[in-house]
Amino acid sequence: MKLINDHLAVKARVLTPTGDGFVMLAGEVGSWRGPLASAPVQLAARLKALAAGMEAREAYVFRAVLRPPGEGDEVLAARGIRPARFDVVVLIRAASVEAALELRESAAYKELADTMATASRRTHQIVAGNAGRLGDVDHSQDHCFLFNYFYADDRETLLEVWEYTAGWFQAKTALPNSVLMRPLEGEPADYGVVNHASWPNWRTFLPSLIFRPTFRTFVLANFQANGIAAQPIIYRRV
Repeated sequence: MKLINDHLAVKARVLTPTGDGFVMLAGEVGSWRGPLASAPVQLAARLKALAAGMEAREAYVFRAVLRPPGEGDEVLAARGIRPARFDVVVLIRAASVEAALELRESAAYKELADTMATASRRTHQIVAGNAGRLGDVDHSQDHCFLFNYFYADDRETLLEVWEYTAGWFQAKTALPNSVLMRPLEGEPADYGVVNHASWPNWRTFLPSLIFRPTFRTFVLANFQANGIAAQPIIYRRV
């Protein structure tokens, strides 16, 4: 791992990963105007109704609203990986990875996945385990929710860099939680890790991404130095 501007580096305060399993289903459905998304309301409502029937700890649907600054378009292009432009996401949390695998084979999930696929230009679905966390994401509140789609040739380097960049977010944006979802072996690996997190409102994080120089000189610079593509998208819960 290369660490750029290491005088700014502070490791995140991490918690022990959980044994939870996750099923994530994402779709490109609506349209983007620059960084702003226009996701279809009717589809999201239909998916929410279907997700409510899942036998899982949690099942939520999210609509994209904004793509903050990211890094690594050239990395994705060199690897032939399409950028993440998913404007609708379904996230299901199960008690274990094994339970998540079973859930994906259920009739209820297949109906949900078929509904997403029929409406989408492209879908991406994975079963994942927890590779790291700052705290569990509270979905009971109407917060701003992040899904950050990471790619790196070396996933272990990605996890090391994340500890430092997450430390920046804790210090500068009071990031209260973050859960890293790592696809299981054999799952699609376009995005080697997907980070899911939330903030209570826009003003807790967005000004820092726009006005703090260290967001670019430390966070984005370390992604670039380590060949990491970071593609953050902010969503609201349906």
